[in-house]
Amino acid sequence: MRTILNQIRQYKKATILTPIFTALEVIMEVLLPFITAMIIDKGLQQGNMNAVYQYGAIMLLMAVCSLFFGAMAGKYAASASSGLACNLRESMYERIQTFSFSNIDRFSTAGLVTRMTTDVTNVQNAFQMIIRIAVRAPLMMITSMIMSFLINAQLSFMFLVGMLFLAIILAILLKQASSVFDVVFQKYDDLNASVQENISAIRVVKAYVREDYEDRKFTKAADKLYQLFVKAESLVAINNPAMMLVVYACITAVSWFGAKFIVAGDMTTGEITSLFSYIMSVMMSLMMLSMIFVMITMSSASVHRISEVLKETPSLHNSEAPVKELKDGSIDFKHVNFSYKKGMGKETLKDINLHIESGETIGVIGGTGCGKTSFVNLISRLYDVSDGSVCVGGIDVRQYDMETLRNQVAVVLQKNVLFSGTILENLRWGKEDATEEECIEACKAACADEFIEKMPNTYDTYLERGGSNVSGGQKQRLCIARALLKHPKILILDDSTSAVDTATDAKIREAFRTKIPGTTKLIIAQRISSVQDADRILVLEDGQVNGFDTHENLLINNKIYKEIYESQSQGGGDFDQPI
Repeated sequence: MRTILNQIRQYKKATILTPIFTALEVIMEVLLPFITAMIIDKGLQQGNMNAVYQYGAIMLLMAVCSLFFGAMAGKYAASASSGLACNLRESMYERIQTFSFSNIDRFSTAGLVTRMTTDVTNVQNAFQMIIRIAVRAPLMMITSMIMSFLINAQLSFMFLVGMLFLAIILAILLKQASSVFDVVFQKYDDLNASVQENISAIRVVKAYVREDYEDRKFTKAADKLYQLFVKAESLVAINNPAMMLVVYACITAVSWFGAKFIVAGDMTTGEITSLFSYIMSVMMSLMMLSMIFVMITMSSASVHRISEVLKETPSLHNSEAPVKELKDGSIDFKHVNFSYKKGMGKETLKDINLHIESGETIGVIGGTGCGKTSFVNLISRLYDVSDGSVCVGGIDVRQYDMETLRNQVAVVLQKNVLFSGTILENLRWGKEDATEEECIEACKAACADEFIEKMPNTYDTYLERGGSNVSGGQKQRLCIARALLKHPKILILDDSTSAVDTATDAKIREAFRTKIPGTTKLIIAQRISSVQDADRILVLEDGQVNGFDTHENLLINNKIYKEIYESQSQGGGDFDQPI
């Protein structure tokens, strides 16, 4: 809870003023029945109209003040709760930006979305109730009880019995409901994951005519959530009939015994009237308190989930005196072992020990799951090694300022990501201040200018979210151009030309040789033709180096490489090469 409250920050004033105005509103409301009794006893029953007018004027003034205080309390409560929600979302978003890949692996995308939407909304509503209703209800209940005991202690004692009964019922219900609400928000993650997966893969869903299957899967998740909510809300709903039972029992008892007190001359009509008002105030306060407890029970799970994100410590951080300059693009792996779950799982990379000269072009090839992507992820320090060290420019990557390192190590990932915006805006992710001429030059090197020039708005063409209005090969070339704009010392292509034909692939590799000869290039590929012209080729098998040599030497000395080469050659080569 302390983690959440630290996010109030600039809304402390509104948070403090809300309960103050709420308290003033309650004081005005509590005194109104007392003034009503004075009007009845000293004005109407005695035929004193001056007293009626005087007390009526006081009552009107107090009602206006109560309205003003209530409006101000509502205004500041809305400001404080909305501000807290805004700060929570901003802090969570900023925290997520600092996460390493290993941190992100702990949270699902759907889970993070739920935390920033549904969970924050729950906390916002609970906070608004706490700073206003949680002040109003107890204060109203206590002051009403005091006024009731001042009028008649014997009748007021019945309120305490009713309150005790309701407190016991509420405690039992909330204990049962809280465990259900904990599960509810976990199911929200499943529901959001189903929606996200379906929408992002809608083309595949339609291509395989799986709409009915996806609909059934979503319905199942939604129905589970529905059943849990019904179970929780059914438990909470029992509170209302219990409340009304106590209210009517108190009214009946006060009416019965109050009539006897009036006949005996121990109470006045005005006092019994005001006592009825205080009964309703006490019971309504209890009703509001029960709502607060329900809201707190619901939001406690949300508070825990939000705190998990805010308290998550990035697993990667800069050293005390980080190096802010890369000498060159040389790369050294020194007896590197790596596991995604250090000490808890199978090692993805085992005893990798090799040296790459600055400016070399290195091909990386191997079967699915052999550790190719893990190998290159260590270079830009997206993960840290489990054992050994990775050095760039002769310095351990853990000694570099991470921003400096990643600005000099450009990565075109296996999954190409484009953002909604123009082509130019997407390209400038590589270099924020890049001129249009620089962007065009990078696109020429990546062979992206060929299709961009054919578009109606050329470089100002708007790309939909995820680049859905361009083909897979076009996305790959745009991503390569974006990386080239960084003018990196190391360029990593993680199977980033798989969707382009071999002729275009050859043009891109030729552009690399002529345009960025001093840049170290690592090309992960599935087809031999993409790497056979590299200076050296790294063959990985089961996370270990199986071979590291030129294309010609590997054909002679490496069994795995030779098998891959022969299988692709005998298959007739790549799809667009003549047989």
